[in-house]
Amino acid sequence: MSFISTTVLAFSMSADAFAASLGHGASNPNPKLKVALKTGLLFGTIEAITPILGWAIGLAASSYIAAVDHWIAFAILSLLGAKMIHEGFSKDTEEDSEPQQKSFLRVAMIACATSIDALAVGVTLAFIDANIWLSSAAIGTATFIMVTIGMMIGHYASKKLGRRTEALGGIMLIIIGSVILHEHLTAVPI
Repeated sequence: MSFISTTVLAFSMSADAFAASLGHGASNPNPKLKVALKTGLLFGTIEAITPILGWAIGLAASSYIAAVDHWIAFAILSLLGAKMIHEGFSKDTEEDSEPQQKSFLRVAMIACATSIDALAVGVTLAFIDANIWLSSAAIGTATFIMVTIGMMIGHYASKKLGRRTEALGGIMLIIIGSVILHEHLTAVPI
């Protein structure tokens, strides 16, 4: 994967965490930078680990599906992207509409839930033989940055902005899947 593809992937993977951090920031009447940095670090660490787990799963199965790996990568990224777009335009959930303080355990559970897509992307990265360490570091760093920023502006940003950001991340995933498919079918890297 190119630098641009890796960067776009990293920030698209952080879109749902960013959306969650906007809500978390909104639930804190006075979000402080220290809390935002800690939350960003937690989300970023979890988001960096899950693609590695997915990559390991993907490597175990890659020899069986090498002939169709580009189609699998396209399908997984497109389905994840479509899911994120759907969630980005769906109505706010009851949890999103009620500001409340969240415990560390609850925040960690939210971080794990938002990293499920990174697990699936890790599987995809194994199929396309991408550098998992670079991709994982990029995803973790982007998530750290986006969650920290999201926490700080969450108090001021509307919840609808966060939901639309998730949809934008979904669109980016579909574009990345299309680029992977195009590169394989034409054998010309973009």
